[in-house]
Amino acid sequence: MNKRKEVNKGLRSLLANIEKTHTVEEKSQLVKDLANQILHLPTESIEANPFQPRTEFDNEQLLELAKSIKANGLIQPITVRSMGDGNYQLISGERRLRASRMAGVKEIPAYIRVANDQEMLEMALVENIQRANLNALEIAISYQRLMDECHLTHDALSERVGKDRSTVTNYVRLLKLSPDIQHAIKTGIISMGHARALAGIENTVLQANIFKRCVDQGLSVRALENLIKENNQDKTKTGNQSFVIQTEHPEVQKIRRELSEKLGYKVDIKRDPTGKGQITIRFAGDKDFNQIIQHLLEK
Repeated sequence: MNKRKEVNKGLRSLLANIEKTHTVEEKSQLVKDLANQILHLPTESIEANPFQPRTEFDNEQLLELAKSIKANGLIQPITVRSMGDGNYQLISGERRLRASRMAGVKEIPAYIRVANDQEMLEMALVENIQRANLNALEIAISYQRLMDECHLTHDALSERVGKDRSTVTNYVRLLKLSPDIQHAIKTGIISMGHARALAGIENTVLQANIFKRCVDQGLSVRALENLIKENNQDKTKTGNQSFVIQTEHPEVQKIRRELSEKLGYKVDIKRDPTGKGQITIRFAGDKDFNQIIQHLLEK
């Protein structure tokens, strides 16, 4: 906590001397100093971005993010512009700011912009990405900042950082993962390889289920990829990803057997991780069908 106060004090000192920076060299150094540093700001000191194109936010998703922030803190800082006198204007991260306020958070981590010095900011961020000790999530955040704040496309960004476009895309996709998975990346519980494999799962419920299994069983990247491949094969067979399961609960197995014995016909039960599913009774013709109906209608 004391270290954070010292960092905040140093950054606020820089911000207080903005007006004293006149030369290009001074301004360049100020932008570089601020670009890769995080300041913890009071949420009440941040005003909304008047140019924010997005006006509607999913309340359920905000609540979910707020819950995660309360448990793990905010992983991806917002970006603000210094307005002077200790006030700031949001540049990006309105969803994160709203969720933080919902969580009752009084201070929020933020990157500070002091002016529209895009070229100098771009150079500072690219320099930051070239550091060897960044984790995959920190790289993803830096890539996203370059695109958001410097208005770069994936192709332009790949040229700036000297990476293939696919590499850039794979990193940025990490920011679409759930807060729990992002936290696991940040803390080293899973690797970039694990995260890249999980990011390829579109069904969020299935993604969360497989992530939990990966962590609980300590799966390697190859084992995780094989697990996802098995799920995709099952999806192709069933034609519906919602009912893909890896193991059947013992109680469900028991019920399936009892139903099959009672009806005299094979019964299948498929359930997704949320509990939704279907019961299928297989029969060979009208005679079987009538017998099943008779069984089901018996009191």
